[in-house]
Amino acid sequence: MGVLKRFEQRLEGLVNGTFAKVFKSEVQPVEIAGALQRECDNNATIWNRERTVVPNDFIVELSAPDYDRLAPYSGQLGEELAGMVRDYATQQRYTFMGPIKVHLEKADDLDTGLYRVRSRTLASSQSQQQPQAPPRRPGAPPAGGAPGGYQAPGGGYQGRSAPPPVPSRAPGGGQLRSWVEINGVRHQISRSTLVMGRSTEADVRIDDPGVSRRHCEVRVDGNAATVQDLGSTNGIVVDGQHTKRATLRDGSRIVVGSTSIVFRQAEG
Repeated sequence: MGVLKRFEQRLEGLVNGTFAKVFKSEVQPVEIAGALQRECDNNATIWNRERTVVPNDFIVELSAPDYDRLAPYSGQLGEELAGMVRDYATQQRYTFMGPIKVHLEKADDLDTGLYRVRSRTLASSQSQQQPQAPPRRPGAPPAGGAPGGYQAPGGGYQGRSAPPPVPSRAPGGGQLRSWVEINGVRHQISRSTLVMGRSTEADVRIDDPGVSRRHCEVRVDGNAATVQDLGSTNGIVVDGQHTKRATLRDGSRIVVGSTSIVFRQAEG
């Protein structure tokens, strides 16, 4: 069973279903958990062959309404999210410089349902002071204090660090394959575009009343992958953010209607 699935199952039994009641907006715990996983991957720092260090101090910025609703549960939710990060690090063989902490903060520039994730590496002996960043691999964002971000409405990028470009070739030199996963079913992207929607004419048909006939299009062009809303009624949410167009990375989550789609890329 995957780390995210175990995390989701733990949340289901907490506080007599309280979390199910307070997460009524677009912000869902599992989406935040997935964003924390990607924050670890994007800021992983290789120290030597035996040690890859990832951030251990995370800040999840929420809109004022979302923060006010979740603040009473922030301690328990933070502990659950920290546990998920710890489980994921064990799976990926990542290590930390200090204890794992996940904080919720209010961000007045975010609309309801949107969030941002920032991270930094804090050694055990440090408090909340800005740490010195350890050596990092070429091209990687600084692991200490460098905030991440997720696609904002209208295609803008929130946060100061942009996601790394998707390489046209995998590190081993082979070609990258791209596909989407819907309810455990893999749909290969064999052409440059893949249209998803409720129509039988779509490349991938999604039987969901909240999905338009031609809802969105995934485009793979050389070293880049994007998703574009095709004028749907309910729009798309990419990695927790409402948007019209967004850059995709391996593991990016697209939500259309009540259907969750995971974009994948791997060497093939």
